[in-house]
Amino acid sequence: EPKLVESGGGSVQAGGSLRLSCALSEYIYETYCLAWYRQVAGKERVGVAGVDSNGATFYADSVKGRFTISQDNTQSTLDLQMDRLKPEGTSLYYCMVDSWNHCTGTGDYWPSEGSFAVRGQGTQVTVSS
Repeated sequence: EPKLVESGGGSVQAGGSLRLSCALSEYIYETYCLAWYRQVAGKERVGVAGVDSNGATFYADSVKGRFTISQDNTQSTLDLQMDRLKPEGTSLYYCMVDSWNHCTGTGDYWPSEGSFAVRGQGTQVTVSS
């Protein structure tokens, strides 16, 4: 089973930047979708940005132009560069991977919450106004 460990969270003022990193275990699925989500306690998760095993990237409309997702050539890390952060971005951020056959969506394919989906523990981001 894949394992994911996030790092890079912290506190920043509105307008600032943070870079999150997700360390991926040696094995992830041969074909997959990978994504960053954020979730506030008691609320539904929100997809932030993702990438699939073909290298296609996709973003939530709310972060387009401010966030950049990247996966290194060895596929061992998934980074999220977050610029011009807003207070509403305060959340727990976590990365998630799913086997391609179980990814969901139209055009952009996001990890599902099925049995093949695996997520990390998350890293907290706090943006103060």
